[in-house]
Amino acid sequence: MEAPGFWDDPAKSAPVLRQRRTLERRLETLKQIRRDAEELAAWQELLAEGEADDEAVAFTDRLEKDLEKLELDLKLSGPDDGHNALVAIHPGAGGTESQDWAEMLLRMYLRYAEQHDFETEMLEQQDGEEAGIKSATFAVRGANAYGYLKSECGVHRLVRISPFDAASRRHTSFASVDVYPEIDDEVKIEVHDKDLRVDTFRASGAGGQHVNRTDSAVRITHLPSNIVVSCQNERSQIKNRATAMKILRARLYDLEMKKRSEEQAKREDQKKEIAWGSQIRSYVLQPYRMVKDHRTGVEIGDADRVLDGYVDPFIEAWLRASIEVGDAAVAN
Repeated sequence: MEAPGFWDDPAKSAPVLRQRRTLERRLETLKQIRRDAEELAAWQELLAEGEADDEAVAFTDRLEKDLEKLELDLKLSGPDDGHNALVAIHPGAGGTESQDWAEMLLRMYLRYAEQHDFETEMLEQQDGEEAGIKSATFAVRGANAYGYLKSECGVHRLVRISPFDAASRRHTSFASVDVYPEIDDEVKIEVHDKDLRVDTFRASGAGGQHVNRTDSAVRITHLPSNIVVSCQNERSQIKNRATAMKILRARLYDLEMKKRSEEQAKREDQKKEIAWGSQIRSYVLQPYRMVKDHRTGVEIGDADRVLDGYVDPFIEAWLRASIEVGDAAVAN
């Protein structure tokens, strides 16, 4: 960083600065663990003698969790793991039912981000006519946000007694979650004007009520890839277009990385219709309450806690399984 001309080239300096921040964060975690380790021997003696109180048990549990988190953090070494994340949620077929489920997922991830001190920014949200959302895209910013949230990409299934069914019948709803790394402005993604179709329209909220009276909302279609992005949160058309382009660049970058990566290409090939047989996780609220991840087999009986943002066990299990697969591939 002290080399002549380092700061003159943002494209080269940005990755170095990001790596430095990651290393500084890991170093601080190691220092904290070292401080805790000085007390560990005394606590272990008390535990062995049966004289330790709840405080000692809590200390030991916290230290164990810190070590597990550091282990995961150290292994998040993918080229984009340290980036912020862009999360997009879309309901499947099913109208109001699926739209309401999509909004429940949106709340779940916003609560997860809050619990982990991530910053969030809503980039695009279209409300359903009766309830729920037709789509939502938001940014999650913080250390390794993409590294953790990339595990949530896929179809999520909900089984419950429908609050919209007068006969109180059980319904199954689906919604998809896509996660992309938020790329730095210095990363060059070629986007030509001739490849874009830009439409403007009036932003509207629930029930069709106009947010403003001008065509400030922007929808951009990238013709070669058929990727469509939109933004309507700002009152300025210029700001909405800039945000939509930022989302488009992130999705194009993600698409390019998937072409280069065999593992990500396989994940792309496995994407199916947002319906039966394609879900990565099931959330059952009736006739029993349980959330099960179909990739790792992790089950949690407290569905309400999961829907309130407690998705850590699913994320950590998926990451560990992915890391083990990667290590095995390298070994072979």
